[in-house]
Amino acid sequence: MTVLPDDGLSLAAEFPDATHEQWQRLVEGVLRKSGKEVSGEAAEDALSTRLEDGLTTRPLYTAPSDGTVPDTGFPGFAPFVRGGRPEGTTANGWDVRQRIAGTDPQRLNGAALADLENGVTSLWLTVGSGGIPVDGLARALDGVYLDLAPIALDAGAEYAAAARALLDLYAERSVAPEAVRASLGADPLGHEARTGEALEPAAAVELAREAAAGLPGVRALTVDALPYHEAGGSAAEELGLSLATGVAYLRALSAGGLGVEAALGQLEFRYAATADQFLTIAKFRAARRLWARIAEASGAPEAGAQLQHAVTSPVMMTRRDPWVNMLRTTVACMAAGVGGADSVTVLPFDNELGLPDAFARRIARNTSTILLEESHLARVIDPAGGSYYVERLTDELAHAAWEFFRTVEKAGGMAEALRSGLVAERLAATWAERSKKLAKRREPITGVSEFPLLSEKPVVREPAPAAPTGGLPRVRRDEAYEALRARSDAHLAATGARPRIFLAALGPAAAHTARATFASNLFQAGGIEPVHEPVSVDPETAAGAYAASGADGMAVLCSSDALYEEQAAAVAGALRAAGATTVFLAGRPGTAEASVDEYVFAGCDAVAVLSSVLDRMGVPA
Repeated sequence: MTVLPDDGLSLAAEFPDATHEQWQRLVEGVLRKSGKEVSGEAAEDALSTRLEDGLTTRPLYTAPSDGTVPDTGFPGFAPFVRGGRPEGTTANGWDVRQRIAGTDPQRLNGAALADLENGVTSLWLTVGSGGIPVDGLARALDGVYLDLAPIALDAGAEYAAAARALLDLYAERSVAPEAVRASLGADPLGHEARTGEALEPAAAVELAREAAAGLPGVRALTVDALPYHEAGGSAAEELGLSLATGVAYLRALSAGGLGVEAALGQLEFRYAATADQFLTIAKFRAARRLWARIAEASGAPEAGAQLQHAVTSPVMMTRRDPWVNMLRTTVACMAAGVGGADSVTVLPFDNELGLPDAFARRIARNTSTILLEESHLARVIDPAGGSYYVERLTDELAHAAWEFFRTVEKAGGMAEALRSGLVAERLAATWAERSKKLAKRREPITGVSEFPLLSEKPVVREPAPAAPTGGLPRVRRDEAYEALRARSDAHLAATGARPRIFLAALGPAAAHTARATFASNLFQAGGIEPVHEPVSVDPETAAGAYAASGADGMAVLCSSDALYEEQAAAVAGALRAAGATTVFLAGRPGTAEASVDEYVFAGCDAVAVLSSVLDRMGVPA
């Protein structure tokens, strides 16, 4: 009997290390069983995922062949990849920043106080057009301890008046200058991106000079990258445009008399956090690295710690089955916190339906509380650091963003890139490519394109103030499917029933379940109700089952390839005799030699198919 040494966890010490090539050969064998004859790098490529910005997620990440890992430094030191502060968020967690939206100061005051009493640590206020009137700011903040709760403003074109009103309020309440903590939210270029209206930066520069002179806890300008994310931009495009905006503001502040270090200290950056966990982690790490490079080139490398505000992505939020948004925002909040964001705003799950109610706001703020207090995510600084995948993704994303930043700079800078259409065209092209994936359900949307629930009761909220328009568009992942579902809803209201399609399941459950489930989900994504017999049909029963289904001229066959060969033609004929004008087959073209009209399969353009079906059913657009 071999006696193992008592040295702890050495059970694998006697085994030789496996090589990357050995792993690839095992992958080749697995792929061969699925009919793919590939080897070596091609086998690994077959398991890779293509992302936006030319990035690729590999199935396996191991130590670099030279045995080295890029030096990412330490938190609080350039290049700040691992965090902008030496203590990270280990002392108190990230700042839980709740968004306060609406126009009634008294009502919003109640919401703000409830938030602050239940875990929120700072407030993000929409002021001016579409938000609290500037003269109502004091009422909205009545009872708020301004020396304890930082305030962030989002005031668009009225940023100067809103900032002045807030600063006057600090003075009226005798808050010591060194105790003031605020982000005044001046963002002329962000406002132009949203509205097409150009603003002069002079007022922003003056606010920055005042803050730099005597308000050490105040940042005058916000580099808001959300307009580019909400217009369909990729992670690298969001980062590249934030860099270009930040550089434009540095130039304006320097021209206004601020030194480089003081100018760097007047900027806060706002980024979207999505449910793509690792990409979000990498984005916040890459953003700090990129801004540190800007600071280095400006002559102040140690002043380049980027202050980051993360906001859970409005683009990913759905209007149908909005409860799933709670899961999306939880992942996004976690990723932003792990990525090192200083402040995190979790948008309520009903944010896209109107003004969030008290329950939704409670869930939003408790999301951070659970992650901080129960999951202990803030106990370790940069917990994803050192992961070969995260480090490589951070590096690749940083390079892609830097290249786009250089493109914008070569075009004359951020303002010129906005006005020339360069930004709009680039983001539109990116969104067009992503829209194809959404239409083909290559990028699934749970509750919308996957596993929709037609019987769900709509969640109704009070309408929110209209968002600013006139600049870049606002896109949503669910928009194409939302349009289809709206057609179905109108049909239901007019006729008392949704448009229906008959699912003809052939053979035993083992033969038809997978494709019947696929077809059911597909058609429900367009608001089309699938109707089928509790047992499978055959040529003799198909006509009667179809007639009893109430289907609107459409049927789809669901079974195995073998049963298609045996029964599909006969069942399709029986369905046509019973009145079906179109017979689909769930499977790829050529799956069976059957007398069917169309095929539906994984990877087909679901939006185009569903729109065509609704047209043929006579459902108005």
